[in-house]
Amino acid sequence: MAPNSRLILTRHAQAEHNVDLDYSIHDAPLTPLGKKQAASLPQLIPDLQQEADLIVSSPLKRTLQTTYLGYAPAIERLGGPKNVVLLPQAQECNALPCDTGSSRATLEADPEFAVFDLAPLTPDWTSKTGFWAASAEALANRAREVRRFLRDRPERTVVLVAHGDILRLITTHPTTGPGPSPYPWKNAEVRVFEFDPRYVDSEDCFLFQREEAAAAGGYGPTSTELEIEQAAGRL
Repeated sequence: MAPNSRLILTRHAQAEHNVDLDYSIHDAPLTPLGKKQAASLPQLIPDLQQEADLIVSSPLKRTLQTTYLGYAPAIERLGGPKNVVLLPQAQECNALPCDTGSSRATLEADPEFAVFDLAPLTPDWTSKTGFWAASAEALANRAREVRRFLRDRPERTVVLVAHGDILRLITTHPTTGPGPSPYPWKNAEVRVFEFDPRYVDSEDCFLFQREEAAAAGGYGPTSTELEIEQAAGRL
């Protein structure tokens, strides 16, 4: 257990659904611009690349691509992409095609993603039911599981590459009220968090932000934000 860990939280770079506001793109990958955004991270955060002890990623395509490109120096130093830990609990929140991952077999058949250790991907990880459901209760539980996983790792500096909505839930804090943090994560944004010492030994083990490290991309709305905008008649 490393309750004094530094957590380098990163949102994926621009993906196809961020551009076209198209929820129907299954497991939406990065756009060409998104790949450039991700590839710029090594130059923007060289010190963090050298300090990272563990790389963790959501297993959706856009996060795997961001991880591979954005943390390439750290991944090489730590023994290659097979040592990246895939964490299905960090997948995006909504039960929409764009936020639903691909099966292990699908990813194994694609050379771009077969470089990762896909063993953590169980058959139900894409089901969006039960533990993986998009309900408020299930999502809060899943975000709590991510924080506990990070707290219980022995490494001092851990990178997590995930998604805007789940990152808001992971970084929720009693001071911001119930529900997710209101902060709108940018594409390819990197922020450094630590565990709040007042809560680190609790079940919730809340975080607090230490610093803003980099933002390689512009703002790309999440599927939840797009739904809100459409309901308000602004889109």
